[in-house]
Amino acid sequence: MKLLNTNASNTKIMKTQTGTEYNIASLSLMPDGIICPSQVIAECKEPCLVSSGRGQMHSVANARQSKTDLWHSDKELFLTILKKEIGAFELKCAKKGKLAAFRLNTISDIAWHKYGIPQLFKTSLFYDYTKIASRLGKTPENYKLMFSYSKAIKYQKQVQEAMKTDFPITVVFRGGMPSTYLNRIVIDGDKSDLVNLYSGKVIIGLKLKGGKAIQASKSPFIIDNPESIPLMAVA
Repeated sequence: MKLLNTNASNTKIMKTQTGTEYNIASLSLMPDGIICPSQVIAECKEPCLVSSGRGQMHSVANARQSKTDLWHSDKELFLTILKKEIGAFELKCAKKGKLAAFRLNTISDIAWHKYGIPQLFKTSLFYDYTKIASRLGKTPENYKLMFSYSKAIKYQKQVQEAMKTDFPITVVFRGGMPSTYLNRIVIDGDKSDLVNLYSGKVIIGLKLKGGKAIQASKSPFIIDNPESIPLMAVA
């Protein structure tokens, strides 16, 4: 079983690595209450991108589920395969004169540093979005995190904890983006996650993506802004 996607088929990942010194590999699992523990309190399950893009294909969905089943049934084997694939991707990047970067939580929220993954591959960059604020500032230097926002009432403890930090907070907007939100400047987060990671105390604005069902979602994970405002570029 192959775990990593090393072909940059994810549009955001493709944009992120273009013109940089990095090549990026990603891992897509099938989110559930264990590997994405905050999906209930953040109320983000309905607008989740798990079924968007290539996720609509049965072969892709089945592959993600198989990987997830392996994670639940045999973590030791899963981690053994993952480490082998990360090492192989590092070597592949080195031969091309590139650095390796990994986004292992494209649609999950696993604390990979607790399994020693970033620590084992210190020359590579790892990055993820998370809905668990207590992880911010607790990861190795080569594992960067951004916090995902939601207005869901039961999620506000996480939001308040994240707001006390200088870490970037990502917000999904519908109907345009404001110049500021939560007393932070909003920047266009759809261009490059590598830029987003080092943007500091800002709001990473993300345009709502997905089909008609997601576009019409009432989830508090989606922030409505009826007035379309030009996006601010990162200085």
